[in-house]
Amino acid sequence: MNHTAARTRAHINRAILRLTTRVQEGLEEAARRPDRGDISTTTVIIWVAAVTGAVLIAGTIAVVISKYNGKLNGL
Repeated sequence: MNHTAARTRAHINRAILRLTTRVQEGLEEAARRPDRGDISTTTVIIWVAAVTGAVLIAGTIAVVISKYNGKLNGL
């Protein structure tokens, strides 16, 4: 794996860690204060879809860059 792909993978891993940490904090908050106003299910679905799409796009870019890295060096 080249440096760019490793850096992209590290970026993706940090984003996933931030997302899972935020979800866990939200669940803990909901357990502490069950009467608070929660976000709608639709909002959660949209956020999950957006993050998933971003991860897929970043992964695809990393794969393409690593595949064509030798050819791009001459540009």
